[in-house]
Amino acid sequence: MMTKMTGVLVRVLEDEARVAVGPFEYQVLVPEAVRRIIQMRTGTEITFHITEYLEGNSGGNRFVPRRIGFLTEVELDFFDLFCTVEKIGAKKALKAMARPVKEIADAIARQDARWLSTLPGIGATTAEQIVTTLKRKITPFVMAATPADAPPPDAVAEAPKASARRKPAATATPEPTAVAFDGQVVDETYQALMGVGYTPVEARARLDQLLQSGQRFTTVQEALALIFANKG
Repeated sequence: MMTKMTGVLVRVLEDEARVAVGPFEYQVLVPEAVRRIIQMRTGTEITFHITEYLEGNSGGNRFVPRRIGFLTEVELDFFDLFCTVEKIGAKKALKAMARPVKEIADAIARQDARWLSTLPGIGATTAEQIVTTLKRKITPFVMAATPADAPPPDAVAEAPKASARRKPAATATPEPTAVAFDGQVVDETYQALMGVGYTPVEARARLDQLLQSGQRFTTVQEALALIFANKG
C-alpha cells in the first residue's frame, strides 16, 4: 500500500490533483481544504500523504483503485478517524473536509452540530452522530498545527540570522526541552478545563502553553495545578 508520494504537481482540477512521478502521472483525490492550498503550486515538487481505497459499482463486478492525498499526516489521521463515524465512507469524508482540520475538530470539541451540518454532504443527523462518535477522540486534532499555520520556509531560514543580529549567541535563551506526555491525560485535562468554564479555544491555549513550557505532569491534577499556577 502506498503511504507517501512525491512528484511534480502537474495540474489541479476541481477535486483532484495530477502528480508526475518519473514517466507516470497519477490521479490523487484531494479535499477542498487541500485544493485551495495547492492550486497555485503547479509546476513545483509536492509530497502527499496517501491513503487508498477501492471504488466499486452497485453490481460489485468492477473496482477502481483510488488514492486520496493530504499535505500532512495529521490530516490523513483525521480523515481515517472521520471515516469511523457510521455512514461516513471515504467519498463522503473527502467531500466534507472542505474546511481545515483544526476548524472541524474545534466544532466537534465544542459539540457544535449546527456548524458541522454546514459541511458539504453532512446533514443534521450525521452532524449529531459525528459529535457523539468523535467528541472524546478529537483533542489531538484540535491542538495540531495546519499547513496554513506553519511559517513560510524563507521565514524559518531567516529567523536564526535575525536573532543573531539582535543579540549575541552566547546570551540566547535555549528553547524548552521537549518532553513526552500521556495523550489520555492531555485529553482529560482539556475536558476538565472546559468543565470549569473555559471555551475550547481558551482550553487549547492553556494546554499549548503548558506543553511548550517543558514542565512535566503525569496526572490531570498536576496539569491543572501547573496551568492555574501560571495563569496571568
